[in-house]
Amino acid sequence: MPQTRVAVVGSANMDLVAMAPALPRQGETMLGTDFVMVPGGKGANQAVAAARAGASCAFLGAIGSDAFGVTLKARITAAGVDTSQLRVVYGTSGVALVMVNAQGDNAIVVTPGANDALVGLSKEELTTVRTADVLVAQLEIPVQTVTAAAVAAREAGTRVILNAAPARDLPPELLAAVDLLVVNEGEAQALAGRGREEPRALLDLTPRAVLTLGGEGAWYVDRDGAEVHVPAVRVDVVDSTAAGDAFTAALAVGWGEGRDLVDAVRWASAAGAACVRKLGASVALPQRAEIDELYVPA
Repeated sequence: MPQTRVAVVGSANMDLVAMAPALPRQGETMLGTDFVMVPGGKGANQAVAAARAGASCAFLGAIGSDAFGVTLKARITAAGVDTSQLRVVYGTSGVALVMVNAQGDNAIVVTPGANDALVGLSKEELTTVRTADVLVAQLEIPVQTVTAAAVAAREAGTRVILNAAPARDLPPELLAAVDLLVVNEGEAQALAGRGREEPRALLDLTPRAVLTLGGEGAWYVDRDGAEVHVPAVRVDVVDSTAAGDAFTAALAVGWGEGRDLVDAVRWASAAGAACVRKLGASVALPQRAEIDELYVPA
């Protein structure tokens, strides 16, 4: 079977991750237990996750001219991602400050840096989008860039998956180009005014949607009448920071390889579960064998 070609357009950040017994309250200083500095950003994470899940993946993003940018490109490339069109812009790279408690819950502050400069897709970047099997995008970069990529993909017959995180107002031309929307409960509430109690509300925005609920699994719904709950795979949680990125990337790879979408959600759930067993973002993203180990078919 030929490799699925995935194009990811999105953010790249350096994640500064601190572990502590609990998340500090406002004004509180707390002693941590561990610290790691790893490449992150939803775009970069999903690109690395797609490559590790077995796809041929190209990443369209922007990094700064600082030391973080050098490290980001080296690490993303080493993961097997095509970074030939990764832009380098003068200034700082994106940075995420991540705090993780003993239960694996997190709080994150992101400063976009170079990600805000990812505007005006080039002819070469648009060609990469148009020749992919699946385009994956998020909302940590300018929404006009996501829209341009999605519209180009739709015109070329490339499937479009939008992970609408962080939630923001979506222009009609972007929604019209989306084949599959992936959101968590907070994002569903922001976009559709409904959460787990009515996942089908998302179908007012898109023909197909996946609503992720962490340890409570995920719902798949579509306009053909499907409404399927996929249970979460039970594992010991260390850090949930990149679980959603592992899920979205595996969903794209599974769908691109020809799985029906419900089965692709099951495989993606295994990817999310494999990810939360390790500390950090990109370093925790699972290899294909780790996903297959936890995958539970219907």
